[in-house]
Amino acid sequence: MQWVDRALAAADGWQRRRAVTAVPVAVWKKFQDDQAGYLAALISYYGFLAVFPLLLIFVTILDITLKNNPGLRDDLLNSALAQYPVIGAEIGTRLGTVDGTGLPLGIGVVVLLFGTRGLAGAMQNAMCHAWGIPRDRRLGFPWGWLYGWGLVLVVGIGLVVTSFLSGLAGGAGHWLTGFGAQVGAVAISLVLNIGVFWLAFRVATLRKIPWHDLRIGAALAALVWQVLQVAGGYVITHQLHRASSLYGTFGVVLGLIGWLYVQAEVTLYCAEVDVVLSRRKWPRSLRNPPTAPPPSPPTIPDPREPGQGEPDPRKAEPGKPEPRREPERADKQTGKAA
Repeated sequence: MQWVDRALAAADGWQRRRAVTAVPVAVWKKFQDDQAGYLAALISYYGFLAVFPLLLIFVTILDITLKNNPGLRDDLLNSALAQYPVIGAEIGTRLGTVDGTGLPLGIGVVVLLFGTRGLAGAMQNAMCHAWGIPRDRRLGFPWGWLYGWGLVLVVGIGLVVTSFLSGLAGGAGHWLTGFGAQVGAVAISLVLNIGVFWLAFRVATLRKIPWHDLRIGAALAALVWQVLQVAGGYVITHQLHRASSLYGTFGVVLGLIGWLYVQAEVTLYCAEVDVVLSRRKWPRSLRNPPTAPPPSPPTIPDPREPGQGEPDPRKAEPGKPEPRREPERADKQTGKAA
């Protein structure tokens, strides 16, 4: 199989000599080194705990405040669900509402706060881990909590606005007509997304990373999220009206977690782009470097065996003079009684 090794070595050398291939490979290797897939899974888990009760409370608030305006209620709900393609309609039909008073609403708020705090911590930990910020340089209580809530507010408010505009661009709200109006909504949403991700990356890294090192990843993340949201709005508008009920309740839960995981993983890939470009962590080899064998443990001599153990200082080695022996000292008390 030597020809395979030679071919792989030639391909590896070719990609390292060109930035257009070396940078993506370095980003992929950095993503694997940081085990960012597990960090994205943690973000999606807490994201589900935050999004699902948030949608329940959101539907309940819409039912209470817009009871006499069902058209506006449906438009706002569709715009909120536009970022969850395919499963968005299932969430809307199976979501139901939470009682406006009493224990159900209290439980929903508690779960929302727990999931939101966990989501903020998971996002901060992922970004700090990607940039190599040690734990002793991260903020503790209460400033860490304040930064976490600020991060959630930035991302939450920004995504509500941008998803609403993306839903209009995809035709979910039927408010904008004409190609020019839809292009304008997409452009405005893209600009807002760039600002949201730029500020979110800055807050998530606890202001330890300069603004200019975060701009490329923020632009890439905004572009990818814009594509995902517009595609989601298109699917909801043009495809779901012909689809039957394909998912049960369990399928809706898995679909929502899976979609959140895709968004988290894409965002962490964009963050790794900033790390690789700003710190020149490219080129990287496709193949892992060979691991050196572990060092053998030192042998401990057995003093019971002849020739082993520490040498007797009283015995001189051949060719060397015998070591000088100091006379023993004895403390003697003379003529004095205790």
